[in-house]
Amino acid sequence: EVDTFMFEGHDTTAGGLTYCFMLLANHKEAQDKILEELKEILGDNKRPITMEDLPKMKYLERCIKESLRLFPPVHFISRSLNETVTLSNYKIPAGTFCHIQIYDLHRRADLFKNPTAFDPDRFLPENSVGRHPYAYIPFSAGPRNCIGQKFAMMEMKIAVAEVLREFELQPVTRPSDIRMIADAVFRNEGPVEVTFVKRQ
Repeated sequence: EVDTFMFEGHDTTAGGLTYCFMLLANHKEAQDKILEELKEILGDNKRPITMEDLPKMKYLERCIKESLRLFPPVHFISRSLNETVTLSNYKIPAGTFCHIQIYDLHRRADLFKNPTAFDPDRFLPENSVGRHPYAYIPFSAGPRNCIGQKFAMMEMKIAVAEVLREFELQPVTRPSDIRMIADAVFRNEGPVEVTFVKRQ
């Protein structure tokens, strides 16, 4: 568990941040809203972010959640069925090894309106009412979910907040440029690039 918590989160968190920065670079209005939120919480000074600040970063959290929906670092999980399941009139026997395609699940139009659009407000409480609890599973779900998900979210919030306090992100790679390659962790076939412009 310690190995999983400390070491297995490197690629996934780095990947999550990569696509979050790329999406924010392509959506300046989201960057501006995050900056407004950070100013409300932190003021204009450069004090370090504290644990008490993190729960107040509601819009930033929605942006991270939306980037994890569109580009989940772990894009599939595998499970062995404990019992026979009937799914869409197909009987799947117990013991069958199943792959759950998180990337595809998160882009289903019956679960998310305009599924390929970047819309952090789809994670507002009022917009999440009635959504199946397993419609959004970037950290897996159930008893075998990611033990580091709260730590990863805190880590990502701090990283994004600190970068945006110092830099404006400008787009190089567009979401439409992304071409996923088969790997254990979501990867693009080429580099994912963003321009960092120092704030005055």
